[in-house]
Amino acid sequence: MTRRFKMLIFIMVMLLITACGMVVVWAQHDDEEPVTILGTWTAKQAEQFETLLHGFGIPFRYQGTAAQRDVLLSKVQSGEPPDIVIMPGLGELAEYADQKLLKPLNRLYEPQEYGAPWKPTGSPSEHVYWVPVKADLKSIVWYRQGHKPAHRPAPLRSWCIGMGDDGASGWPGTDWIEDLVLQREGPDVYEQWALGTGEVKWWRSDPVHTAWEAWADLLRQDKNAAENALLTDHRGDPDDNGLLFDGRGGCTLEHQGSFALSFYRNDAQHADLMDSAPLLPEGGSRVRAHEVTGDFAALFSDRPQARELIRRLASKEGQQRWAGLADVFSANGQVNPEKPQDDAVEHKIALRLREGPRCLDASDVMAPAVRDTFYEAVLLTIARVATDQDLDIPGLLQDVQRMQDAQSAQGVDNRAAPKTVCSKR
Repeated sequence: MTRRFKMLIFIMVMLLITACGMVVVWAQHDDEEPVTILGTWTAKQAEQFETLLHGFGIPFRYQGTAAQRDVLLSKVQSGEPPDIVIMPGLGELAEYADQKLLKPLNRLYEPQEYGAPWKPTGSPSEHVYWVPVKADLKSIVWYRQGHKPAHRPAPLRSWCIGMGDDGASGWPGTDWIEDLVLQREGPDVYEQWALGTGEVKWWRSDPVHTAWEAWADLLRQDKNAAENALLTDHRGDPDDNGLLFDGRGGCTLEHQGSFALSFYRNDAQHADLMDSAPLLPEGGSRVRAHEVTGDFAALFSDRPQARELIRRLASKEGQQRWAGLADVFSANGQVNPEKPQDDAVEHKIALRLREGPRCLDASDVMAPAVRDTFYEAVLLTIARVATDQDLDIPGLLQDVQRMQDAQSAQGVDNRAAPKTVCSKR
Protein backbone atom coordinates (compact mmCIF):
# COMPACT_ATOMS: atom_id res chain seq x y z
CA MET A 1 0.00 0.00 0.00
CA THR A 2 1.52 3.35 -1.02
CA ARG A 3 2.21 6.12 1.48
CA ARG A 4 -0.19 8.45 -0.35
CA PHE A 5 -2.96 5.81 -0.25
CA LYS A 6 -2.43 5.21 3.47
CA MET A 7 -2.64 8.92 4.16
CA LEU A 8 -5.86 9.20 2.16
CA ILE A 9 -7.45 6.38 4.16
CA PHE A 10 -6.33 8.00 7.40
CA ILE A 11 -7.87 11.35 6.45
CA MET A 12 -11.17 9.69 5.44
CA VAL A 13 -11.36 7.83 8.74
CA MET A 14 -10.64 10.97 10.78
CA LEU A 15 -13.31 12.91 8.89
CA LEU A 16 -15.87 10.20 9.59
CA ILE A 17 -15.00 10.09 13.28
CA THR A 18 -15.26 13.87 13.54
CA ALA A 19 -18.51 14.07 11.59
CA CYS A 20 -20.59 11.37 13.17
CA GLY A 21 -18.63 9.61 15.83
CA MET A 22 -18.50 6.30 14.01
CA VAL A 23 -16.28 4.59 11.48
CA VAL A 24 -17.37 2.62 8.43
CA VAL A 25 -14.64 0.30 7.18
CA TRP A 26 -14.44 -0.73 3.53
CA ALA A 27 -12.38 -3.74 2.44
CA GLN A 28 -10.54 -2.74 -0.71
CA HIS A 29 -7.31 -3.47 -2.60
CA ASP A 30 -4.68 -1.00 -3.67
CA ASP A 31 -3.94 -1.60 -7.34
CA GLU A 32 -0.24 -1.59 -6.50
CA GLU A 33 -0.54 -4.45 -4.02
CA PRO A 34 1.08 -7.71 -5.19
CA VAL A 35 -1.10 -10.58 -6.34
CA THR A 36 -1.39 -13.05 -3.45
CA ILE A 37 -1.07 -16.73 -4.34
CA LEU A 38 -1.56 -19.74 -2.08
CA GLY A 39 -0.20 -23.09 -3.25
CA THR A 40 1.13 -26.43 -2.04
CA TRP A 41 4.62 -26.14 -3.46
CA THR A 42 7.46 -25.61 -1.01
CA ALA A 43 11.26 -25.74 -1.12
CA LYS A 44 12.62 -26.48 -4.61
CA GLN A 45 9.20 -26.52 -6.29
CA ALA A 46 8.34 -23.14 -4.76
CA GLU A 47 11.62 -21.70 -6.03
CA GLN A 48 10.89 -22.97 -9.55
CA PHE A 49 7.40 -21.49 -9.48
CA GLU A 50 8.61 -18.12 -8.27
CA THR A 51 11.25 -18.10 -11.01
CA LEU A 52 8.46 -18.58 -13.56
CA LEU A 53 6.29 -15.84 -12.06
CA HIS A 54 9.11 -13.29 -11.98
CA GLY A 55 9.22 -13.58 -15.77
CA PHE A 56 5.62 -12.35 -16.03
CA GLY A 57 6.48 -8.91 -14.65
CA ILE A 58 3.47 -8.88 -12.28
CA PRO A 59 4.22 -8.21 -8.58
CA PHE A 60 3.21 -11.23 -6.51
CA ARG A 61 3.47 -12.75 -3.05
CA TYR A 62 3.50 -16.54 -2.96
CA GLN A 63 2.79 -18.69 0.10
CA GLY A 64 3.45 -22.41 -0.13
CA THR A 65 2.23 -24.82 2.53
CA ALA A 66 1.48 -28.52 2.80
CA ALA A 67 -1.43 -27.60 5.11
CA GLN A 68 -3.02 -25.60 2.31
CA ARG A 69 -6.61 -26.75 2.84
CA ASP A 70 -6.67 -25.56 6.44
CA VAL A 71 -4.85 -22.33 5.60
CA LEU A 72 -7.23 -21.55 2.74
CA LEU A 73 -10.33 -22.26 4.83
CA SER A 74 -9.01 -19.95 7.56
CA LYS A 75 -8.36 -17.17 5.07
CA VAL A 76 -11.78 -17.55 3.45
CA GLN A 77 -13.56 -17.54 6.81
CA SER A 78 -11.67 -14.41 7.88
CA GLY A 79 -12.73 -12.66 4.68
CA GLU A 80 -9.18 -12.42 3.33
CA PRO A 81 -8.78 -15.19 0.72
CA PRO A 82 -5.78 -15.09 -1.60
CA ASP A 83 -6.26 -13.66 -5.06
CA ILE A 84 -5.27 -17.02 -6.54
CA VAL A 85 -5.22 -20.51 -5.07
CA ILE A 86 -3.47 -23.48 -6.70
CA MET A 87 -4.50 -26.89 -5.39
CA PRO A 88 -5.25 -30.47 -6.52
CA GLY A 89 -8.63 -30.70 -4.77
CA LEU A 90 -11.25 -30.23 -7.49
CA GLY A 91 -13.98 -31.33 -5.09
CA GLU A 92 -12.95 -28.53 -2.76
CA LEU A 93 -12.79 -25.95 -5.55
CA ALA A 94 -16.23 -27.05 -6.72
CA GLU A 95 -17.66 -26.29 -3.28
CA TYR A 96 -16.12 -22.81 -3.29
CA ALA A 97 -17.50 -22.25 -6.79
CA ASP A 98 -20.98 -23.35 -5.77
CA GLN A 99 -20.78 -20.88 -2.86
CA LYS A 100 -20.05 -18.19 -5.48
CA LEU A 101 -16.65 -17.48 -3.97
CA LEU A 102 -14.68 -18.21 -7.15
CA LYS A 103 -14.54 -15.98 -10.22
CA PRO A 104 -15.07 -17.52 -13.69
CA LEU A 105 -11.98 -17.99 -15.85
CA ASN A 106 -13.88 -17.77 -19.13
CA ARG A 107 -11.78 -16.16 -21.86
CA LEU A 108 -8.65 -16.20 -19.67
CA TYR A 109 -7.34 -19.34 -21.35
CA GLU A 110 -8.13 -21.74 -24.20
CA PRO A 111 -9.84 -24.86 -22.79
CA GLN A 112 -9.35 -26.71 -26.09
CA GLU A 113 -5.60 -26.68 -25.43
CA TYR A 114 -6.24 -29.04 -22.51
CA GLY A 115 -7.44 -32.49 -23.51
CA ALA A 116 -9.38 -34.95 -21.37
CA PRO A 117 -9.44 -35.47 -18.48
CA TRP A 118 -8.17 -31.93 -17.84
CA LYS A 119 -10.62 -30.05 -20.05
CA PRO A 120 -13.83 -28.94 -18.30
CA THR A 121 -16.99 -30.59 -19.57
CA GLY A 122 -20.34 -28.97 -20.21
CA SER A 123 -21.76 -26.50 -22.69
CA PRO A 124 -19.61 -23.61 -23.98
CA SER A 125 -21.85 -21.18 -22.07
CA GLU A 126 -21.04 -22.73 -18.68
CA HIS A 127 -18.52 -21.03 -16.44
CA VAL A 128 -15.03 -22.47 -16.00
CA TYR A 129 -13.55 -22.03 -12.54
CA TRP A 130 -10.13 -23.68 -12.70
CA VAL A 131 -7.30 -24.50 -15.04
CA PRO A 132 -4.55 -27.12 -14.56
CA VAL A 133 -1.20 -25.35 -14.37
CA LYS A 134 0.88 -28.44 -13.53
CA ALA A 135 0.31 -32.15 -14.18
CA ASP A 136 1.69 -35.25 -12.48
CA LEU A 137 1.55 -38.95 -13.27
CA LYS A 138 0.49 -41.68 -10.87
CA SER A 139 0.01 -45.46 -11.36
CA ILE A 140 3.80 -45.78 -11.36
CA VAL A 141 6.40 -47.33 -9.08
CA TRP A 142 9.85 -45.84 -8.45
CA TYR A 143 13.00 -47.92 -7.98
CA ARG A 144 16.73 -47.31 -7.99
CA GLN A 145 18.40 -47.45 -11.39
CA GLY A 146 19.88 -50.84 -12.12
CA HIS A 147 17.49 -52.61 -9.73
CA LYS A 148 14.35 -53.03 -11.82
CA PRO A 149 11.90 -55.32 -10.02
CA ALA A 150 10.40 -58.46 -11.49
CA HIS A 151 6.90 -58.18 -12.98
CA ARG A 152 5.13 -59.74 -10.06
CA PRO A 153 3.58 -58.56 -6.77
CA ALA A 154 6.16 -57.27 -4.32
CA PRO A 155 6.11 -58.10 -0.59
CA LEU A 156 5.35 -55.39 1.95
CA ARG A 157 8.96 -55.10 3.11
CA SER A 158 9.94 -54.01 -0.42
CA TRP A 159 7.67 -50.96 -0.28
CA CYS A 160 8.72 -47.55 1.01
CA ILE A 161 5.44 -46.28 2.45
CA GLY A 162 4.61 -43.18 4.46
CA MET A 163 1.13 -41.95 5.34
CA GLY A 164 2.13 -38.73 7.06
CA ASP A 165 1.33 -35.29 5.63
CA ASP A 166 1.09 -31.88 7.26
CA GLY A 167 -2.50 -31.32 6.20
CA ALA A 168 -3.95 -34.54 4.77
CA SER A 169 -2.41 -37.66 6.32
CA GLY A 170 -3.60 -40.85 4.68
CA TRP A 171 -3.79 -39.74 1.07
CA PRO A 172 -0.87 -41.96 -0.05
CA GLY A 173 -2.98 -44.93 1.03
CA THR A 174 -5.93 -43.73 -1.05
CA ASP A 175 -3.62 -43.82 -4.07
CA TRP A 176 -3.13 -47.56 -3.51
CA ILE A 177 -6.88 -48.21 -3.35
CA GLU A 178 -7.57 -46.03 -6.37
CA ASP A 179 -4.86 -47.68 -8.45
CA LEU A 180 -6.11 -51.15 -7.52
CA VAL A 181 -9.67 -50.29 -8.56
CA LEU A 182 -8.45 -48.68 -11.80
CA GLN A 183 -6.11 -51.50 -12.89
CA ARG A 184 -8.54 -54.29 -11.95
CA GLU A 185 -11.80 -52.80 -13.21
CA GLY A 186 -10.85 -50.23 -15.83
CA PRO A 187 -11.75 -46.55 -16.34
CA ASP A 188 -15.55 -46.87 -16.60
CA VAL A 189 -16.00 -48.51 -13.20
CA TYR A 190 -13.38 -46.22 -11.65
CA GLU A 191 -15.17 -43.11 -12.92
CA GLN A 192 -18.56 -44.21 -11.55
CA TRP A 193 -16.99 -44.81 -8.16
CA ALA A 194 -15.07 -41.51 -8.12
CA LEU A 195 -18.14 -39.47 -9.06
CA GLY A 196 -20.55 -41.43 -6.86
CA THR A 197 -22.76 -42.30 -9.82
CA GLY A 198 -24.11 -45.55 -11.20
CA GLU A 199 -24.06 -48.87 -9.37
CA VAL A 200 -20.50 -48.72 -8.04
CA LYS A 201 -20.75 -47.89 -4.35
CA TRP A 202 -18.35 -47.98 -1.41
CA TRP A 203 -20.32 -50.51 0.56
CA ARG A 204 -21.44 -53.85 -0.90
CA SER A 205 -19.52 -53.12 -4.08
CA ASP A 206 -17.10 -55.79 -5.25
CA PRO A 207 -14.71 -53.44 -7.09
CA VAL A 208 -14.01 -51.33 -4.00
CA HIS A 209 -14.28 -54.08 -1.39
CA THR A 210 -11.97 -56.54 -3.14
CA ALA A 211 -9.39 -53.82 -3.85
CA TRP A 212 -9.43 -52.85 -0.16
CA GLU A 213 -9.07 -56.48 0.92
CA ALA A 214 -6.09 -56.96 -1.39
CA TRP A 215 -4.38 -53.91 0.09
CA ALA A 216 -5.16 -55.06 3.65
CA ASP A 217 -3.68 -58.48 2.88
CA LEU A 218 -0.45 -56.75 1.81
CA LEU A 219 -0.35 -54.83 5.11
CA ARG A 220 -0.96 -58.01 7.11
CA GLN A 221 2.34 -59.46 5.84
CA ASP A 222 4.31 -57.43 8.39
CA LYS A 223 2.69 -55.58 11.28
CA ASN A 224 5.89 -53.70 12.11
CA ALA A 225 6.17 -52.45 8.53
CA ALA A 226 2.51 -51.40 8.65
CA GLU A 227 3.18 -49.46 11.86
CA ASN A 228 6.20 -47.74 10.29
CA ALA A 229 4.06 -46.71 7.33
CA LEU A 230 1.58 -45.09 9.71
CA LEU A 231 4.31 -43.14 11.52
CA THR A 232 6.36 -42.10 8.49
CA ASP A 233 6.02 -38.90 6.45
CA HIS A 234 5.46 -39.59 2.74
CA ARG A 235 8.33 -37.23 1.87
CA GLY A 236 10.81 -38.87 4.21
CA ASP A 237 12.95 -36.96 6.70
CA PRO A 238 13.68 -33.32 5.78
CA ASP A 239 17.44 -33.99 5.64
CA ASP A 240 17.19 -37.13 3.47
CA ASN A 241 16.49 -37.66 -0.23
CA GLY A 242 13.02 -39.14 0.07
CA LEU A 243 11.90 -42.55 1.29
CA LEU A 244 13.32 -44.52 -1.63
CA PHE A 245 16.89 -43.35 -1.09
CA ASP A 246 16.66 -43.27 2.67
CA GLY A 247 16.04 -47.02 2.34
CA ARG A 248 14.07 -47.41 5.56
CA GLY A 249 14.20 -51.07 6.54
CA GLY A 250 15.76 -51.92 3.19
CA CYS A 251 12.74 -50.89 1.12
CA THR A 252 13.40 -50.68 -2.61
CA LEU A 253 10.09 -49.63 -4.24
CA GLU A 254 7.82 -46.60 -3.88
CA HIS A 255 4.26 -46.24 -5.18
CA GLN A 256 4.32 -42.49 -5.65
CA GLY A 257 3.47 -39.82 -8.23
CA SER A 258 5.95 -38.13 -10.54
CA PHE A 259 6.30 -35.30 -8.00
CA ALA A 260 8.49 -37.72 -6.00
CA LEU A 261 11.40 -36.46 -8.09
CA SER A 262 11.39 -33.30 -5.97
CA PHE A 263 11.63 -35.40 -2.79
CA TYR A 264 14.62 -37.35 -4.13
CA ARG A 265 16.62 -34.15 -4.57
CA ASN A 266 20.22 -34.99 -5.49
CA ASP A 267 19.41 -38.66 -5.95
CA ALA A 268 16.64 -38.01 -8.50
CA GLN A 269 19.11 -38.78 -11.30
CA HIS A 270 19.43 -42.31 -9.90
CA ALA A 271 15.68 -43.03 -9.89
CA ASP A 272 13.72 -44.95 -12.52
CA LEU A 273 10.09 -45.95 -12.87
CA MET A 274 7.73 -48.57 -14.27
CA ASP A 275 3.97 -49.05 -14.46
CA SER A 276 2.45 -50.16 -11.18
CA ALA A 277 -0.05 -52.76 -12.47
CA PRO A 278 2.13 -55.93 -12.26
CA LEU A 279 3.57 -55.00 -8.85
CA LEU A 280 0.28 -54.33 -7.06
CA PRO A 281 -1.14 -56.90 -4.61
CA GLU A 282 -2.28 -60.06 -6.42
CA GLY A 283 -0.67 -58.59 -9.58
CA GLY A 284 -1.18 -59.89 -13.07
CA SER A 285 -3.14 -56.83 -14.12
CA ARG A 286 -2.40 -55.22 -17.43
CA VAL A 287 -2.21 -51.43 -17.51
CA ARG A 288 -5.84 -50.37 -17.93
CA ALA A 289 -5.17 -46.64 -17.53
CA HIS A 290 -2.95 -44.20 -15.66
CA GLU A 291 -4.12 -42.20 -12.70
CA VAL A 292 -3.07 -38.56 -12.97
CA THR A 293 -3.27 -35.53 -10.74
CA GLY A 294 -3.05 -31.83 -11.35
CA ASP A 295 -2.52 -28.55 -9.58
CA PHE A 296 -5.44 -26.32 -10.56
CA ALA A 297 -5.43 -22.52 -10.37
CA ALA A 298 -8.61 -20.69 -9.36
CA LEU A 299 -9.50 -17.04 -8.73
CA PHE A 300 -11.00 -15.63 -5.54
CA SER A 301 -10.43 -12.08 -6.80
CA ASP A 302 -11.43 -10.06 -9.85
CA ARG A 303 -8.38 -7.83 -9.67
CA PRO A 304 -7.01 -7.18 -13.18
CA GLN A 305 -3.48 -8.14 -12.09
CA ALA A 306 -4.68 -11.50 -10.79
CA ARG A 307 -6.64 -12.21 -13.97
CA GLU A 308 -3.63 -11.30 -16.08
CA LEU A 309 -1.36 -13.57 -14.06
CA ILE A 310 -3.77 -16.49 -14.60
CA ARG A 311 -3.89 -15.70 -18.31
CA ARG A 312 -0.11 -15.76 -18.63
CA LEU A 313 0.32 -18.84 -16.45
CA ALA A 314 -2.25 -20.90 -18.40
CA SER A 315 -1.14 -19.75 -21.85
CA LYS A 316 0.83 -21.97 -24.18
CA GLU A 317 3.86 -19.70 -23.73
CA GLY A 318 3.62 -19.69 -19.93
CA GLN A 319 3.16 -23.44 -19.75
CA GLN A 320 6.06 -23.98 -22.15
CA ARG A 321 8.36 -21.98 -19.87
CA TRP A 322 7.00 -23.83 -16.82
CA ALA A 323 7.59 -27.23 -18.45
CA GLY A 324 11.14 -26.16 -19.28
CA LEU A 325 11.98 -26.28 -15.60
CA ALA A 326 13.12 -29.54 -13.98
CA ASP A 327 10.48 -31.98 -12.67
CA VAL A 328 7.57 -29.97 -14.14
CA PHE A 329 4.98 -31.36 -16.57
CA SER A 330 2.14 -29.54 -18.29
CA ALA A 331 -1.42 -30.65 -19.11
CA ASN A 332 -1.51 -28.18 -22.02
CA GLY A 333 -1.58 -30.23 -25.23
CA GLN A 334 0.12 -27.43 -27.17
CA VAL A 335 3.24 -27.59 -25.04
CA ASN A 336 6.13 -29.44 -26.61
CA PRO A 337 7.89 -31.53 -23.96
CA GLU A 338 11.63 -31.34 -23.73
CA LYS A 339 13.38 -34.06 -25.72
CA PRO A 340 15.61 -35.97 -23.34
CA GLN A 341 16.95 -39.42 -24.03
CA ASP A 342 14.21 -41.96 -24.66
CA ASP A 343 15.08 -43.87 -21.48
CA ALA A 344 15.04 -40.77 -19.24
CA VAL A 345 12.33 -40.75 -16.58
CA GLU A 346 11.09 -37.34 -17.75
CA HIS A 347 10.46 -38.78 -21.21
CA LYS A 348 8.57 -41.78 -19.76
CA ILE A 349 6.39 -39.49 -17.65
CA ALA A 350 5.63 -37.11 -20.51
CA LEU A 351 4.56 -40.01 -22.78
CA ARG A 352 2.24 -41.54 -20.18
CA LEU A 353 0.68 -38.17 -19.45
CA ARG A 354 -0.32 -37.85 -23.10
CA GLU A 355 -1.04 -41.41 -24.21
CA GLY A 356 -3.70 -43.99 -23.35
CA PRO A 357 -6.64 -43.62 -20.97
CA ARG A 358 -5.98 -41.28 -18.06
CA CYS A 359 -8.12 -40.79 -14.96
CA LEU A 360 -8.00 -37.98 -12.43
CA ASP A 361 -7.18 -38.93 -8.85
CA ALA A 362 -10.51 -40.11 -7.42
CA SER A 363 -10.14 -38.56 -3.96
CA ASP A 364 -9.26 -35.19 -5.53
CA VAL A 365 -12.65 -34.98 -7.26
CA MET A 366 -14.71 -36.23 -4.30
CA ALA A 367 -16.54 -33.82 -2.01
CA PRO A 368 -14.18 -32.83 0.84
CA ALA A 369 -16.30 -34.56 3.51
CA VAL A 370 -16.25 -37.84 1.56
CA ARG A 371 -12.54 -37.48 0.78
CA ASP A 372 -11.67 -36.91 4.44
CA THR A 373 -13.66 -39.98 5.51
CA PHE A 374 -11.76 -41.95 2.85
CA TYR A 375 -8.45 -40.76 4.37
CA GLU A 376 -9.64 -41.74 7.85
CA ALA A 377 -10.67 -45.23 6.71
CA VAL A 378 -7.20 -45.75 5.21
CA LEU A 379 -5.48 -44.73 8.44
CA LEU A 380 -7.79 -46.90 10.55
CA THR A 381 -7.05 -49.88 8.29
CA ILE A 382 -3.30 -49.56 8.85
CA ALA A 383 -3.67 -48.87 12.58
CA ARG A 384 -5.84 -51.92 13.18
CA VAL A 385 -3.51 -54.19 11.22
CA ALA A 386 -0.46 -52.81 13.06
CA THR A 387 -2.08 -53.34 16.48
CA ASP A 388 -3.60 -56.72 15.62
CA GLN A 389 -7.17 -55.48 16.06
CA ASP A 390 -10.19 -56.78 14.21
CA LEU A 391 -10.38 -55.18 10.77
CA ASP A 392 -13.97 -54.65 9.72
CA ILE A 393 -13.54 -53.50 6.12
CA PRO A 394 -17.29 -53.55 5.32
CA GLY A 395 -17.85 -51.33 8.36
CA LEU A 396 -15.20 -48.84 7.27
CA LEU A 397 -16.60 -48.70 3.75
CA GLN A 398 -20.11 -48.29 5.12
CA ASP A 399 -18.91 -45.20 7.03
CA VAL A 400 -17.68 -43.64 3.79
CA GLN A 401 -20.93 -44.57 2.04
CA ARG A 402 -22.95 -42.94 4.82
CA MET A 403 -21.00 -39.73 4.37
CA GLN A 404 -21.59 -39.79 0.62
CA ASP A 405 -25.29 -40.48 1.14
CA ALA A 406 -25.50 -37.67 3.71
CA GLN A 407 -24.05 -35.24 1.17
CA SER A 408 -26.71 -36.28 -1.33
CA ALA A 409 -29.52 -36.12 1.25
CA GLN A 410 -28.56 -32.59 2.24
CA GLY A 411 -29.05 -31.49 -1.33
CA VAL A 412 -25.49 -30.20 -1.57
CA ASP A 413 -25.26 -28.05 -4.68
CA ASN A 414 -22.46 -29.51 -6.78
CA ARG A 415 -23.14 -27.89 -10.13
CA ALA A 416 -19.47 -26.97 -10.51
CA ALA A 417 -18.20 -30.48 -9.68
CA PRO A 418 -16.38 -32.40 -12.44
CA LYS A 419 -18.74 -34.38 -14.70
CA THR A 420 -16.08 -36.78 -16.01
CA VAL A 421 -12.92 -38.23 -14.52
CA CYS A 422 -11.35 -40.36 -17.28
CA SER A 423 -10.31 -39.74 -20.85
CA LYS A 424 -11.75 -42.20 -23.38
CA ARG A 425 -8.47 -43.16 -24.98
